[in-house]
Amino acid sequence: MASKLGKILVVDDNQGIRRALEILLPMHFAQVKTIPSPATLVSALEQFQPDVVLLDMNFNTSINTGNEGLYWAGEIKKMVPEVEVVLFTAYADIALAVEGMKRGAFDFIVKPWENEKLIEVLTAARDKARKAMKRDARSGPGMTGTGTNGVIPGLTGDLMFWGSSRPMAAIRKTLDKIAPTDATVLITGENGTGKDVLAREIHAHSLRSGKPMVAVDAGAITETLFESELFGHVKGAFTDAHTDHVGKFEQADGGTLFLDEIGNIPLHLQAKLLRAIQSRSIVRVGGTQAIPIDIRLICATNMDLEQLVREGRFREDLYYRINTVHIALPALRERKEDIVPLAQLFLERYAKKYHRPLTGITPEAAEILKEQSWNGNIRELQNCIEKAVILSEGSELTAKDLQTDARSGPGMTTSGTLKAINEAEEERMVREAMSRTEGNISAAAKMLGVSRPTLYAKLKKYGL
Repeated sequence: MASKLGKILVVDDNQGIRRALEILLPMHFAQVKTIPSPATLVSALEQFQPDVVLLDMNFNTSINTGNEGLYWAGEIKKMVPEVEVVLFTAYADIALAVEGMKRGAFDFIVKPWENEKLIEVLTAARDKARKAMKRDARSGPGMTGTGTNGVIPGLTGDLMFWGSSRPMAAIRKTLDKIAPTDATVLITGENGTGKDVLAREIHAHSLRSGKPMVAVDAGAITETLFESELFGHVKGAFTDAHTDHVGKFEQADGGTLFLDEIGNIPLHLQAKLLRAIQSRSIVRVGGTQAIPIDIRLICATNMDLEQLVREGRFREDLYYRINTVHIALPALRERKEDIVPLAQLFLERYAKKYHRPLTGITPEAAEILKEQSWNGNIRELQNCIEKAVILSEGSELTAKDLQTDARSGPGMTTSGTLKAINEAEEERMVREAMSRTEGNISAAAKMLGVSRPTLYAKLKKYGL
């Protein structure tokens, strides 16, 4: 019998299923670990270091939409991209399968399962994961994607698509001037316009490109952990501080610190951030020693910071400190000539990923793409093309494959102001996300591509 290889982590709240898998899987894999819920998933990933996670999709008996599984599938792929995720569910739903693939899942197993099929899928996932780990090892440190600490070494992820529009040409000219400097940059723009991609582009063309870029969703950090996450802490600083912890500022030393969603940082914490930026030093929570830090700072937000300053919700001195150079990314509807070329790029990417024989987009489908308002911008277009590729059947992407919502088309601008129309569409999207996730804030925020604090603000705005 061939030697058993691979480590499988099973996350399922059904004790009977866990026991059955504890008997079956060790016959085929070197190590198997089971846990009853995602509550200990992060520590299990760090300590057990599995090749594959077999992940149940429902952990709340009153909810069977699969949102928990989809959320954690996405989180696993963010934390450890080389680990493969196989989704495990009793609900055979093509929509869940498609969404799971979009979140990076390797495959989808329906309960009750066939042992042979389950082992076949887990073995294939294991082989893919181990091959990826070997490739990363050959590439050397600093060549893989974002890890659990948010470090993005060099140039990773999506590259900036400049297109042929005049607004993007002007931004590219600005980037060429500022990238080699250490000037602090503030990037603004609607959700999905590519602020994080532009930040990576600036870092990649900077003199710090050989050093790490550390990305932080500033609005998603809880207030109690804000200082610890950014500045670190010393052992014993608080109850769970069992070891020293290096914060994001220190992790980015010599490189670039990217603070996304900076407009969502509470006012009383902005002073602590300003102090670190001004002094270029930090003090770990529970420590006394000032630690110098050498970073290039890039910030991003979809909020109007000047308005927040006028309302007293954002410190004026912090605003001017982070706004040395301001780049405003245009909405996709303001660069319509770039829509179809962007769609073609996404088509090529996902046709390769999902093994679809697609070569192009029909003229009718191209016209539909250009007519959409794309309130979710590039992220919405990307999701639309990915889903269309998965569901396509021919050699070209057709209007039928796109399944776009006519409500987002040009007919919406025939009455009312553009701002009112955009807000109405935004409210519809928020309501739909909350409905589809049955009120799950985390899942709805993921679906909309925003942070939890941003979604809370939208819910309050629309009285939801």
